[in-house]
Amino acid sequence: MSFVFTIGIFFVLNTKLGAIPPIGKFLNPYSGIWQNETTESIEGIVSIPGLKDKVTVHYDEQLIPHVFAQNESDLYKAQGYLTAKHRLWQLEFQTFAAAGRLSEIIGEKALNYDRTERRRGMGYGADQAIAYMEKLDKETLSYIQDYADGVNAYIKQLKPEDYPVEYKLLDYQPEAWTPKKTALLLMYMTKMLAGYDDDLENTNALRLLGKENFDLLFPDYFDITDPVIPKETDWSFIDVPQTPLPNSQTVLDTITETISKPNPDNGSNNWAVSGDKSTTGNPILANDPHLGLNLPSIWFVMQLSTPNHNAFGATIPGALSVISGFNQYIAWGETNATRDLIDWYKIEFNEDRTKYKYDGQWKDVSIRVEDIKIRGKENYKDTVLYTHHGPVVYDKNFMSENKRSGYAMKWIGHEGGNNQKTFIKLNKAKNYDDYVKALKYWNAPAQNFVFASTEGDIALWIQGKFPNKWEGQGKFLMDGSNPENDWQSYIPQQFNAHTKNPERGFVSSANQHPVDENYPYYVFNDGYETYRNRVINDFFNSKEKFSVDDFKNLHNNNYNLKASEIVPYMLANMDASSLSEEEKVIYNEIKAWKFNNDIDEVGPSIFRQWYGKLYNLVWDEFDVEDTALDAPFTYQTIYLLKNHGNHELMDIVETKDKTETAKDLFLIAFKEAAARLEEIKKERGDYKWANYKATYAGHLLQALPAFSRFDIPIGGDRNIVNATSENHGPSWRMIVEMTSPPTAIGIYPGGQSGNPGSKYYDNFIDDWAAGKYHQLNFLQSNKANNSIIGTQTLTPKN
Repeated sequence: MSFVFTIGIFFVLNTKLGAIPPIGKFLNPYSGIWQNETTESIEGIVSIPGLKDKVTVHYDEQLIPHVFAQNESDLYKAQGYLTAKHRLWQLEFQTFAAAGRLSEIIGEKALNYDRTERRRGMGYGADQAIAYMEKLDKETLSYIQDYADGVNAYIKQLKPEDYPVEYKLLDYQPEAWTPKKTALLLMYMTKMLAGYDDDLENTNALRLLGKENFDLLFPDYFDITDPVIPKETDWSFIDVPQTPLPNSQTVLDTITETISKPNPDNGSNNWAVSGDKSTTGNPILANDPHLGLNLPSIWFVMQLSTPNHNAFGATIPGALSVISGFNQYIAWGETNATRDLIDWYKIEFNEDRTKYKYDGQWKDVSIRVEDIKIRGKENYKDTVLYTHHGPVVYDKNFMSENKRSGYAMKWIGHEGGNNQKTFIKLNKAKNYDDYVKALKYWNAPAQNFVFASTEGDIALWIQGKFPNKWEGQGKFLMDGSNPENDWQSYIPQQFNAHTKNPERGFVSSANQHPVDENYPYYVFNDGYETYRNRVINDFFNSKEKFSVDDFKNLHNNNYNLKASEIVPYMLANMDASSLSEEEKVIYNEIKAWKFNNDIDEVGPSIFRQWYGKLYNLVWDEFDVEDTALDAPFTYQTIYLLKNHGNHELMDIVETKDKTETAKDLFLIAFKEAAARLEEIKKERGDYKWANYKATYAGHLLQALPAFSRFDIPIGGDRNIVNATSENHGPSWRMIVEMTSPPTAIGIYPGGQSGNPGSKYYDNFIDDWAAGKYHQLNFLQSNKANNSIIGTQTLTPKN
């Protein structure tokens, strides 16, 4: 019995039971979690196979590595090595997610997610990118291989006790890095920033509401347009016409459900002012990408230098070069250029689904068998059919019961291309012409690339590979058998909307409409931002000169323009006579609010509750069983409340004996909001904005509490320049003044280390929340200065 008991204990302590790691391995003092409480290694000599020369790495007090290599091959090997050293688990986990391989790690509960990503064509798109580089740009592919070699050099040095703690929690080990993993990482970013669409939901809405109502709810242009490219831009140089409108019909199918989509708040701010508009006479540039607030952080800051170039800024673990940053001559940053780059086609199959109808004929389908490994179970094989449009995501095997039809996805992410080369070129660019040449390689996700140079130029290009669509193409499900519905051509890159040194003295973007109606190509997206951009542009139109401190203040601006445009109207048009004493207190609180979402205010909390309840009441028509629908976005909702308050859609569906108007909804929503706020007050003590919003940076493992940061005291919200909501917001703030060389400050909500046991894991968060910045120590040579706390030398391994 003792022997059996001992064997049982041994089995339990060394076996993964469900979500619980093998406790014996996990707590082993020599190889378990305790080994992760170590200090960062920032000194000494490390030998790396394949290096051609020594690489010097200086670490400053923020744990930012300043990398000085003698050639580009060594530079990217060192970047891969150092990224793996500080962020290995994150580096690998996000590519597992991109590839649809999470079932290998966490088991069958991830199977549906993995099937979705594979049917979305994430692996296919990565393969297309690799194939493109193999054929047309072997130099860039060789640099990506150098990066992979650097990652693998670090992995090979590890012993199991050295693995990041997440491997021990999940009981698996790192695998070799490959160029395809970098391609998958870039596909993951493409999905997050260009993977959102509402075509199928729009099809349902058109069928249920009719064209007149649909056009009112989802207009191509709002009544207020303050676009990225100034309205006065002359487009007469464009000599390639828009694709003419064909004689095709919308397919009005009923779509019951759709695949998961990225967060619609994924966006950013960027702007730059000219020297004439700067207090110092130097252009100034700023960037703050709005993404999920995760730990480890999305970004890893580095300086990457060779004798021929010297770049500094935020990198993404898994990709080469600096993504948002500067070098000795230029600075650059990105925001999402929201554009409809996913279209859906209804496919008709023959009886055995080996062919599909196209142009009156039957074309062969191609087959991609996705072999999904599942931890502890047999593999799951999912056969995905491909047409010339792209993968058939929905068919009889996935989210559909139609045996002879399916819906194929046409997505710019499947087009291949060479996005990595853009950043390699930007890191080395010296002027405006170099910047423009670098952008030509960028396909997707479409981005607003802001630019400033020490020569005094500022610019902004909306860059991506954009199909030249006919008017209205891609709003709804299309007939996949009609060739006129295909993407007929692409907008020539030189005709992508852009501006250089505009007369107003500044450029900016905040995910708003890229152009006004005079741009000669069809531009559509489901919900352009309409608030942050107006606050930013109003700010730069408010006075003649701006300083770095002005830029800081704008980054941290909490003014709620959205609330300012609807709250006074709601208060003026709501009958407050029936309010209780408790409700009157809340009414007076929001009436006194000055529309700043600061942490000690209660107004933001009241508005969030009130507008949220109101939004749900207005769009109850979109709550239809077994029908995929997305309600209109904020700006058009507010426009309708103020201008069409008696519209039939204001009526509450469930009340059969009364016809409600917007004024009725204001009161009903207010009372519901007040009741909920009283509950929150009892639960949390008060409903001040910091307490109500409770911003947190969650660990990538479903916000694992021990590895996350909660209740971060920061203001802002969606649609505000400081776009910080519960777990989403400015993931990197950077301000660069174009002195020679540039001087810069930056901050992000995390830390340089991916190890939760390190003091560098989340040490930036408090300063980030307080609106503070860190000086970015841009070394001009590999000589250490007084900000350097350690130096490590990477040497060739004999």
